Amino acid sequence: MKKGNPGKTQEKSTLMKVLSCWQLYVLMIPALVWLILFCYKPMYGVLIAFKDFKARDGIMASPWADPIWKYFDQFFSTSIAVTAIKNTIILSLEQLVINFPIPIIFALLLNQVKSNKARKFVQTVSYAPYFLSNVILVSVMNLLFGANGVVNALITGATGGSPVQFTSAAEYFRPMYIGSTVWQSMGFNAIVYIAALAGISPDFYEAAVVDGATKLQRIFYIDIPLIMPTVILMLILAIGQIMGLGYEKAYLMQTGTNTTVSEIITTYTYKVGLQGAQYSFATAVGLFNSVVNFVILVLANFVSKKTADVSIF
Repeated sequence: MKKGNPGKTQEKSTLMKVLSCWQLYVLMIPALVWLILFCYKPMYGVLIAFKDFKARDGIMASPWADPIWKYFDQFFSTSIAVTAIKNTIILSLEQLVINFPIPIIFALLLNQVKSNKARKFVQTVSYAPYFLSNVILVSVMNLLFGANGVVNALITGATGGSPVQFTSAAEYFRPMYIGSTVWQSMGFNAIVYIAALAGISPDFYEAAVVDGATKLQRIFYIDIPLIMPTVILMLILAIGQIMGLGYEKAYLMQTGTNTTVSEIITTYTYKVGLQGAQYSFATAVGLFNSVVNFVILVLANFVSKKTADVSIF
């Protein structure tokens, strides 16, 4: 009697599983096409960082820079390089420390609300700011905190004090930037944690109530430990974006008096690249920023593997 080939049997079983859920793979096609067209295809443009790019010649026909690291050396030899890197790191770390735990706390508190109507109302109100563009957000900040804004009107009218330059003074840039980010993204970022909390079995809570656990004890001994894998995963992703601050809001909030703290790598890249037409130099700066982000992400993922059973690689 012939024995079947275990390898072929396993391959056939795997193929049958794939064919049984072919609809899911079809649904993935648009996302894969988008990923290839907008994420992978443009990556060949990083060659500009190593070339003396001339728009009329195109990327491939432009001559190579001499030396090949010419524009990287040019960036690190400028005085603005240290300032931009330092401002980016400080702003990112402060935002990570302040902005990351707030959605978790918000989700834990919202999970304690028993009324479905009240929970949905709070969720809707907290999500809404996320869909405001940065232009509208900064405009609202100027209306509230500008020299003639609502806050200064209260300061001068109610207390007789002098107007505070919230939107132009360097010392207020980071608090304004981080505070507005918290308000804008808190509700939306909490969605992941709310979903994780919703997946916890009610049996845990019932057993805790029987044992006499208070609400605070249930949060500390049930909610937080069970959503910790999700928290760690989101932390890894957040750490990977430490150098990836978008330029839009920082650029819109910049004034002549706060550039010492508001000039970050992305705003500098925008200025020299699009406004100054130094495409090779700007690409070199952006590539440096992306490589640092990638290295930080890999290190964060490595540390998470050593401390928990969660990783993205």
